[in-house]
Amino acid sequence: MLIRRLARPLLASIFVWGGIGVFRDTEGHAKAATPLVERATAPVKDSLPQQVPTHPRTLVRIDGAVKIGAGVLLGLGKAPRLAAVLLSGSLVPTTLAAHAFWEIEDPEQRAAQQIHFLKNLGLLGGLLTTAVDTKGKPSVGYRARQGAHRAVEQTQQAVPGKGGKKCGSGKLRH
Repeated sequence: MLIRRLARPLLASIFVWGGIGVFRDTEGHAKAATPLVERATAPVKDSLPQQVPTHPRTLVRIDGAVKIGAGVLLGLGKAPRLAAVLLSGSLVPTTLAAHAFWEIEDPEQRAAQQIHFLKNLGLLGGLLTTAVDTKGKPSVGYRARQGAHRAVEQTQQAVPGKGGKKCGSGKLRH
């Protein structure tokens, strides 16, 4: 559908640009992320394996790479549902770290950050819609239920018997 071909690159563009911005100013992004990283990791820091990154600069770089990589995939329409899920996971901590308007005293700055926060919620809505978009095809759950019903019907036809118990659209014979 044409709308998907237009909408996905439009949605992806902000993430690719944001990821590039992370690599242009890693220190600034890391500074903004430090309070959130410290609050999130403090309770579990001693129990985390050494391989799990906890340094804000490293986490910001990972976030930037996810934004660029998943943004490009989404924009190109390659694995768009996976890309949307990855971008959603990246957007939440970014929003909490960069746009915590409830912590700002100055009314003008607070209002500006509240607008950015709400904009990010709108982006999250677009990503969640993309994550569940099956391009008009039935979902996996629907296909599984239909397959189960067909299996029941085929089993009923193959196994002769009398009586039966209703199950969905067919009869189960015992």
